[in-house]
Amino acid sequence: MHLAAHFPGVNNTTVWADPRSRSQIDFSSFEQLARTAERGKFDFFFLAEGLRLREYNGRVHDLDVVGRPESLTVLNALAAVTERLGLAATVNATFNEPYELARRLATLDHLSGGRAAWNVVTSSDAFTGENFRRGGYLDRADRYVRAAEFVATARELWDSWTPEGVSRPFAHEGPQFTVSGEFTVPRSPQGHPVVIQAGDSSEGREFAASAADIIFTRHGTLEAGRDFYADVKGRLAAYGREADSLKIMPGVTVVVGDNDAEAQEKAAEIRRQQVSPQNAILAAEQIWGTDLSAYDPDGPLPDIDPVPDSRITQGRVRHGDPSPSSRLRSSRGGPISIVARWRALAEAKGLSLRGTVIETTTRQSFIGSPRTVAAELTAFVDQRAADGFILVPHLTPGGLDDIVDRVVPLLQESGAFRSEYTGSTLRSHLGLPEPVWKG
Repeated sequence: MHLAAHFPGVNNTTVWADPRSRSQIDFSSFEQLARTAERGKFDFFFLAEGLRLREYNGRVHDLDVVGRPESLTVLNALAAVTERLGLAATVNATFNEPYELARRLATLDHLSGGRAAWNVVTSSDAFTGENFRRGGYLDRADRYVRAAEFVATARELWDSWTPEGVSRPFAHEGPQFTVSGEFTVPRSPQGHPVVIQAGDSSEGREFAASAADIIFTRHGTLEAGRDFYADVKGRLAAYGREADSLKIMPGVTVVVGDNDAEAQEKAAEIRRQQVSPQNAILAAEQIWGTDLSAYDPDGPLPDIDPVPDSRITQGRVRHGDPSPSSRLRSSRGGPISIVARWRALAEAKGLSLRGTVIETTTRQSFIGSPRTVAAELTAFVDQRAADGFILVPHLTPGGLDDIVDRVVPLLQESGAFRSEYTGSTLRSHLGLPEPVWKG
């Protein structure tokens, strides 16, 4: 089993009101969570990133993290206070250039002794693009086209140095990039930094099968996980890849109690704190697409229809937004159908608006005593629903303590998880070979 730690920071999953909650920006928070993950022998530490502060009704949305340091800078600092833990940065392939980013990632790989990883994400919205010279020019359909060529180009740059340390000129000419010259950073300890792809869409799955070492995903049940696992692993052969060459690691939460009942109570309280009255209204507004501030979050669902093509929130994907290829088809997956499902659920269970949001937005969780959680994590891996997990704590920076202190020892005892690191690079932790040099 593979385990990674996610430092939450571009959403509202963190429980701010907990007195143990600390800064999302101070380096001490990053350091504490990373040191805890390394103490637990985790594979890597994972940083999310957003390129623009999210807005609500034209103002910065203060229920999210407001302000976030740049990921690679933080990880370069963490390389100095960790020894074996992999360091994964989320960096956008839409608003960066291959030479610059390949150089920064190769530098982190050298400074960390071979522990760098790149989570490749894309963006097509003009809102984010306003922060950049190119603006929001990129069509949504082209975002993975650019990302695929971006990754391929970065790998050409990393391969422009031989394993013996000889630099050779590079030249790439393609639809997205035309670059040539000499790369300034020698071949790094891993050969190439590990590449992570975050996405559940068909395009994302195909991109991961063609180019990624890890896919970061979300699925809520064992059955859904097994279906996803079979689908993605089944795509690898078309690219000449073996099943073990791509690790599937869903993002999950874990709540541990002395017994299962106590853990369920803790999990319910965490969800109530995460879905505050304000957050419940926000979640509903993302679906209805209109101002719902006049509605009582502890009252019934709004009795109005959703507004199509609303932009009440900026920097978020509106729940139920259809992709461009499905805009002319029925709205089964759109806001109208989601509202219908919410109303049916609220009526069946007697739920308020806030209760409905809690019920419908619960992230996949493993909840129970340490032994229950360890058994369930192991079952997901044994039944081929995942190769491991990226753990998303609700508390910064102490949210991994219960897992590392109470669950990991049981996983180690059963042989499901390592007791010690056996290698020094992230590729060795993941069981991935060094890329074959293609200079």
